[in-house]
Amino acid sequence: MNVLFICIDDLRPELGCYGSPIKSPNIDALAARGLVFNRAYCQQALCSPSRTSMLTGRRPDTTKIYDLETHFRTTIPDVITLPQWFKQHGYHTQSFGKVYHGKLDDPPSWSVPHSPNRASQYSDPKTIALLKEIGAEMDEVGGKTKGPAHEIANVTSDSDLPDGYIADKSIEAMRQVKDKPFFLAVGFLKPHLPFVAPSRFFDLYPPESIGLSPDPSPPKDVPPIALTNYAELRAYTDMPKKGQLGDDQAKELRRAYFACVSWVDSQIGRVLKELDDLGLRDNTIVVIWGDHGWHLGDEGLWCKHTNFEIAARAAFVVSTPTMKPAGKKTDALVEYVDIYPTLCALAKLPLPDGLEGTSFAPLLDDPSRSWKKAAFSQYPRRQDVMGYSMRTDRYRYTEWQKRDNPDQIVARELYDEQADPMETVNLAGHPDQASVVQELHAQLRAGWKAARP
Repeated sequence: MNVLFICIDDLRPELGCYGSPIKSPNIDALAARGLVFNRAYCQQALCSPSRTSMLTGRRPDTTKIYDLETHFRTTIPDVITLPQWFKQHGYHTQSFGKVYHGKLDDPPSWSVPHSPNRASQYSDPKTIALLKEIGAEMDEVGGKTKGPAHEIANVTSDSDLPDGYIADKSIEAMRQVKDKPFFLAVGFLKPHLPFVAPSRFFDLYPPESIGLSPDPSPPKDVPPIALTNYAELRAYTDMPKKGQLGDDQAKELRRAYFACVSWVDSQIGRVLKELDDLGLRDNTIVVIWGDHGWHLGDEGLWCKHTNFEIAARAAFVVSTPTMKPAGKKTDALVEYVDIYPTLCALAKLPLPDGLEGTSFAPLLDDPSRSWKKAAFSQYPRRQDVMGYSMRTDRYRYTEWQKRDNPDQIVARELYDEQADPMETVNLAGHPDQASVVQELHAQLRAGWKAARP
């Protein structure tokens, strides 16, 4: 079994196969041959911690990766990553675009050196010239200096933009390794900021069709520590440095995000078509995952960096040649640390020691079976507080704990996901919810091992 491992940056479950009006025909076609996970959760809603936890099969408190700068080889130097494990078992492993975060690549994972992107994030010559003039790094995810938050790209070829280039290189490699077992990791950049896509994808979403988030305000009684100032977005030159975005600006950003989803879907379609053209579909496992969710004005926020459902939950689709039934959905709670053991099970590889997830391979044959009792995420605040969040079948419960004394709880959140799926009211302080809070507190403290199926 080959593995085609498709990573999509900042993709929340905003796809046709999730019931969204977003146009994503290629991912939807894969979903019709696979399984859509309605409730898949990252371990931390930030690129590097999420990708690190998934690719090592370990949670952030084990990897000690909570930021964008620290490499896991400095904290757990001897860990065997998911692609590295496949490599050790005879697979050709190769990566393109953004798989690990930015420049934090991991050479032991790959049979050949990682192929980074070298196309500019922008198409406007004036923007590119300005960024080069001030010394911006133009590869990967835009470098340290930002331009405008979105752009309607005027390009003559898809390959002029990063994701087109990444698709090109992935297709080229697939042709070269088609006769050997492979693990190809393809990391698309969009819909990560800046929201840049060819004009034909913006045309799919007329401005008058774009509305504001149906949940534009922070939850009632939410503790301030749960919120952010979405500094990532404010770093772009055309965004306000403080205060809320105006309605027109918010609609422009939502439209641009949707256009980028459709743009990256088109490039995924190219890669999947090549898989079919090479006759590889019948012996290839295909995984498509967004590394975390993304606020689009929801709860009054933008970007990720929170423990809310909309940041922790991400798009996740798996297709295998033998799965029956295909074209189904599951409400089972799964976590990204579960991907490592699952792919080992599907490829009939043994498991390395130290994995902290559970193979969800049984769900591929029985999507409605009983499964995990909870999924766990976390997010640090300041230097001294860690927010631990747990999603059960009905609730999302979060405790903001002092890092040097977990028994010192700074704040709590409780959302009833059945009665209030938009998380508009924090119930943690309501007297009639005291028993629920205590029950979930005990479950959170029992941790992920107690939640296994």
